[in-house]
Amino acid sequence: MKDEKSDKPIRKYDHESFGPLMKSMNEFFSQQPIKRLLDTIDDFFERPFPFASIPVEMYETDTELIISAEIPGIKKEQIDIEYSERYVTITVNHVEELEESNEKKQYYVKKHSYNKASRTVALPYPIHTNNLNASYVNGVLKIRIPKQRRRKIMIDESM
Repeated sequence: MKDEKSDKPIRKYDHESFGPLMKSMNEFFSQQPIKRLLDTIDDFFERPFPFASIPVEMYETDTELIISAEIPGIKKEQIDIEYSERYVTITVNHVEELEESNEKKQYYVKKHSYNKASRTVALPYPIHTNNLNASYVNGVLKIRIPKQRRRKIMIDESM
């Protein structure tokens, strides 16, 4: 629907009794700091955590089992690794603080967020050693588990 005088499209609320109220609400929500708050809420629901699940890859070499996890943007102090005979658990505690102020526009924003993600990886065989090693370089965590020496069973034909 178009306005006859200006040939501009008419918004639905222009003809309703709530038109001025709707217009003032739109102006209110498009101004700072309300717009910043709404943008923050939108950002949260678009990407609630840098990683919803920790991506993990497991592979073997001749001497060790390697678990590799990509967790960029995290400090090594925020990573905890626990293990048992059959499992390795990687936990990331991500704390972020942001403080911003502008005296000219008269606003102050302080954001504090705490996120935690955990991933438990089942091992293909039990481990009986404490010689696990972990390294964290360029956002990639690598956990190295030495392989146990396997024993062979001789087959007796006399039974």
